[in-house]
Amino acid sequence: MKITFIGLGIMGSRMAANLLKNGADITVYNRSKTPVNILVKKGAKTAASINAAVENADIVFSMISTPEAVAQVFLKESGALSAMKKNAIWADCSTVNPSFSLKQKAAADKAGIRFLDAPVAGTKPHAENAELVFFVGGKKSVLKEVEPYLNFMGKKIMYVGGAGKGASFKMLVNIMLAQSMIIFSEAILLGEKMGMEKDFLLNVIPGLVVAAPFTKFKSEMLRSGNYEVQFPLEWMHKDLHLAAVTAYELGQPLYLANIAKEIFAGANKKGLGRLDFAAVHRYLEKG
Repeated sequence: MKITFIGLGIMGSRMAANLLKNGADITVYNRSKTPVNILVKKGAKTAASINAAVENADIVFSMISTPEAVAQVFLKESGALSAMKKNAIWADCSTVNPSFSLKQKAAADKAGIRFLDAPVAGTKPHAENAELVFFVGGKKSVLKEVEPYLNFMGKKIMYVGGAGKGASFKMLVNIMLAQSMIIFSEAILLGEKMGMEKDFLLNVIPGLVVAAPFTKFKSEMLRSGNYEVQFPLEWMHKDLHLAAVTAYELGQPLYLANIAKEIFAGANKKGLGRLDFAAVHRYLEKG
């Protein structure tokens, strides 16, 4: 199987590296060349253009920042989708809204390409250690062909249903993640105002049954004030925006998620977008 990986950011570069570690025949492509060069030194191939990168691939994985960027790379008239060989598989790991995922599926069908939406749960360390969880939408028969490579990059594959269902489930995960981070941060800040030690709060609250498990990992960021990026705050804001768009399309109110979206928008506007999404605590702390 010839594999191509498009998009070598925080997540994609580490996912591609794990494919290499497991002996995959992989070609990589990215707008900036630094991550490409690193992977080439580890044994990856590259190509002069994105279309050249995908033209011989049996499976193309993509991990791209926004639906607009995915469309620009794949769906324009001369985009990557038009260069893929018939019956190849496009497995998109990007976080996009479900209606856009269905648009991807329709475009792939028209081009004779088989499509899976396969976004992931996990951040930088999970990608590095091949501990991602894949939420997959599409045909089970297509998933079966891709499954060995997903297992090289992750620890679990969750088949959610037909096309768009992987993107749908990822959206639910992220709106809960964003709101849980704000709840945790507000609890810590109120506790401090009531005279409790910050260390005590950060040591105890994440272990409570009412706390989201991921707060155990974020507590050290709040303690040190070092928000080295694992999942950028700006992309959390983007994901909340996509949830709001989807809710509008479906006529479903999202009261709290929309409040969370505006909080993350404020943090992003204050220049915290390239920090980890836990940096929303710094924004709330400064009021």
